[in-house]
Amino acid sequence: MGEPEKEYVHSRGLDILTLHATDFVRKRIAPADPKNDGRQTPLKGHPVFIAQHATGTSDREKLEKFHGIKAGIELSEKEINYVVSVIIRWIKEQAGDPA
Repeated sequence: MGEPEKEYVHSRGLDILTLHATDFVRKRIAPADPKNDGRQTPLKGHPVFIAQHATGTSDREKLEKFHGIKAGIELSEKEINYVVSVIIRWIKEQAGDPA
């Protein structure tokens, strides 16, 4: 994570980033068959996107490979919360805890 992303994290705070991560996961990852799966998460532009690629949470194939969450089935609330927690933990490790 570069300095601009770290600054973004510190200026917005973890509560806002958690909302962003939850929204991105619900819309882009949670459906059983996400639109453009494997290409739906940009490589840059937002700390959450960077974290998703770093943590294997950027698409359903990676979720299955790295986290054991089966592809082809809509994510449960518990799984969504798990994915968001993995993303936020990585952001905290990279940028420091901005809370």
